[in-house]
Amino acid sequence: MRDILVTLIVVGSIPFILKRPYIGVLMWVWISVMNPHRLAYGFAVDLPFAAIVGGATLIGLVVSKDPKNLPLVPLSIVFIAFILWMNVTTLTAIHLDLVYEQWKKVMKIMFMILITLMLIKTKQQVQLLIGVIVFSLAFYGVKGGIFTILGGGQYIVWGPPDSFIAGNNEMALALTILIPLVHYFQLITKNMWMRYGLTVVIVLCAGASIASYSRGALLAIAVMGAFLWFKSHHKLRLALLFIIAIPIMVANMPEQWGLRMNTIETYQADTSVQGRFNAWEMAFNLTKDRPVLGGGFEVTTPELFARYAPNKTDIPRAAHSIYFQALGEHGYVGLSLYLLLGFLTWRTGTWIIRNTRGIDEYQWATSLATMIQVSLVGFAMGGTFLSLLYFDVPFYLMAALIVTRSIVEKELKEKIVLAISTVSADSSRQLGKSSIPLQPITRDSG
Repeated sequence: MRDILVTLIVVGSIPFILKRPYIGVLMWVWISVMNPHRLAYGFAVDLPFAAIVGGATLIGLVVSKDPKNLPLVPLSIVFIAFILWMNVTTLTAIHLDLVYEQWKKVMKIMFMILITLMLIKTKQQVQLLIGVIVFSLAFYGVKGGIFTILGGGQYIVWGPPDSFIAGNNEMALALTILIPLVHYFQLITKNMWMRYGLTVVIVLCAGASIASYSRGALLAIAVMGAFLWFKSHHKLRLALLFIIAIPIMVANMPEQWGLRMNTIETYQADTSVQGRFNAWEMAFNLTKDRPVLGGGFEVTTPELFARYAPNKTDIPRAAHSIYFQALGEHGYVGLSLYLLLGFLTWRTGTWIIRNTRGIDEYQWATSLATMIQVSLVGFAMGGTFLSLLYFDVPFYLMAALIVTRSIVEKELKEKIVLAISTVSADSSRQLGKSSIPLQPITRDSG
């Protein structure tokens, strides 16, 4: 039944995608973030739904008359530079024979981010994009939260197989950065029951994240929660929610959860943490030899670990950090471009907040930029401990900010031009009423 349902949804969306290709972006995000076909049990599991939707979107992009220009602003230009640099490091990779599959996967993601920037153009489309992300992740958060309550936190919450969020740590971080996006819809909705329902979603997602047994996610929630409180206009309400909900969640978690979280204080004796440090230093040592280009994709091999890892007896591990992953795979240039992306994304959000704050018409933009900034704080913290450099959700949030700024900037300029023209017209009318008729100039003949 699940196989048939997912297939019907995807196939049924194709005519709409061809007519309105932005729908293809929304479908792509749903498939790539939620991975609904991974929840099936039959023929749909391995069907190339992403390729089908992507192909239909490209056809729609070509034949549609909708606006489709790529906004060339500093942030999008740096993003393109990052993509190009990853291609350079691929061509110069240490294990050139191993990189193709990862390169193909990453380039598909980056290409669709560019398509998103070309096709998402309006306030409604931006909100639909955020809504699809929220739905795709909240499905697992609500399900995992209920599962946690019924199971007393005895079992770990996992994500869909063969996805970015398949692991418990990755799922926990995804649910952490989801919480501010859910809160965004609380801020813009006027329906009281909708706000209550979204509060339940937030609590369940937080519970599912905590029940993942991820220490990095716990740190990310703590840092992000503090920043969310600082940014929110409803500080008392949020404080009460944190004070009531979090102690209840923690108190009902089993003993083994508390023992695992306590290892944060005794990380020197934790083999998992020490393995992460070993992977970080391995990436750093590799970059000493190749500071500009890094090692390219697929540097987690026994050969390279034996050459660069300080503890050579440890098993080869992924970088377990978005920063060391960027450093090891793409060198200092790649890391610099990635950090610059984060900085410019933040500045874009700040520009939106500064120019729309207090204007009722743009409350949606102010709230969206604020909550995306909160999400990015959570990702920046949690990503310190996970290899999620290519996780697509933060890139979609970046795209949402670029488009939102473009919308706001264009509309504000139009309002200024209209105001100036109105004032000029009024001034001309007043001048016409009060001016003295000019007399012809005559010359004195004497």
